[in-house]
Parts: sequence; C-alpha cells; structure tokens
Amino acid sequence: MSDPVSNFFDAWQLESADARLEKITSAVTENIRYDDPRTPQTLIGISALSDYVGMFSANAPGWSAKVIGSDTTAGMIRATVAFGGKGPDGNDMVQHGQYFVETEGDLISRMVGFVGTGPQT
Repeated sequence: MSDPVSNFFDAWQLESADARLEKITSAVTENIRYDDPRTPQTLIGISALSDYVGMFSANAPGWSAKVIGSDTTAGMIRATVAFGGKGPDGNDMVQHGQYFVETEGDLISRMVGFVGTGPQT
C-alpha cells in the first residue's frame, strides 16, 4: 500500500472536490481527528477534513503540498511538508510545516500539524 501521509498531502492540490474526497478517504480512517494552527477546534471525520483541505486549494490555487521528509518512532510518524507555489508578488514561495501522525492499520487516525519545523538550535 502507498504511504497514507503522502497520499493525504497529494489531495491538497486537487481542485476537484470529488477527487480530493476520494484521495483523502484512501488515506484516513472514518473518524480521523485533525488539528493545526488554522483549525479553531479539532476536525473530526473525512467530510470535515476534506472541506478544510478544499479551503487550501481555493485560497492558494496552484500550490502543492509535498512530504519532504518523515521518520517513525514508537509508532508515531513525524512528517515535514513543503507547501509551495506562486506568492502574491508572482515569485515562488515555500512554507514548511511539521505533522505528527498516528495510524490505525494503514490509515491515518490522528494528525497534529505545526507551522515551521521548530526552533533551530
């Protein structure tokens, strides 16, 4: 089976709501729990998560999200994701986020995201 974290982030650049929902459904459990700095509360369920990811596609047309690194310790996945595309000035931009992921079987059951990759020491 393909990596569910990469599959999930592949959905972020899909403009078609149906294609996005299908991609997300292939990567997460039915009762997925998702948090990041832009969610005011935990998102629960595939539909809520697909709607949230759809806002990214709508607000950042042409941008993509790509897993650029990941590792696993004690069943917890840490993934670094590059979000990139053209900025308002027309220049290429990249922003990074870091996600901590729990799985059930081969699907994501819980995901918590952070802006950036943490303090550099």
